[in-house]
Amino acid sequence: MNAEVTGLLALTSATIGFLHTISGPDHYLPFIFLAKVNKWSLGKTALITTLCGIGHVLSSILLGIIAVIIGMPLAKVKALESFRGEIALWFLIGFGFAYFIWGLHLALKKKAHDHLHLGKTDIHLPEDQENIEGLADEKVNITPWILFIIFVLGPCEPLIPLIVYPIGKGDIYGAVIVSVIFGGITILTMLGIVLSAYLGLSKIKVSSMKKINRFSHALAGLAIFITGIAVKLLGL
Repeated sequence: MNAEVTGLLALTSATIGFLHTISGPDHYLPFIFLAKVNKWSLGKTALITTLCGIGHVLSSILLGIIAVIIGMPLAKVKALESFRGEIALWFLIGFGFAYFIWGLHLALKKKAHDHLHLGKTDIHLPEDQENIEGLADEKVNITPWILFIIFVLGPCEPLIPLIVYPIGKGDIYGAVIVSVIFGGITILTMLGIVLSAYLGLSKIKVSSMKKINRFSHALAGLAIFITGIAVKLLGL
């Protein structure tokens, strides 16, 4: 392909990558909620978001390359991506629901624990509370891995035609340009939204609202569950 066509594809990739990401709340809301309730650092939040974004984009790039190599029609590739997207979405919904149930269990456990010590007029509640929160941290440390798996399963459907076309024309350079631009814009958009929300929410001291703080994990799980349902119903 000539430089004009490659340039047009690059611009299209950047535009679609941005719109695809910003219009899909499942691309950023889970990171925002989980970073807040799990008290991830800014660096950890950025790293997890970036790795999930890379996995999200690379899985579609690899599928597109394989499809061209084996001669799979574009319609079938799109159908496969759509099916893969459904699986990833249901995984996200299931994860949100499971996290919600676990969060409720944790909240009730904290409440029972606090009542037990209050009945004994025990003055060591802060230390005991820290122990329970430490237990919570140990149990949710697989959360980043779960997110990564969900994002690897989740396809970048608009990317497939953009890379299949230049590869089909024998323009590997054009396919690489399209992939890098689409992937870069997608990841940067995810990071921009997540980190902006992170910095904004960091000014809100959840610890000052003890009743809400106790249910923070449950609320995060519920929010992720609702996000998944919304994406499913609205077709985002």
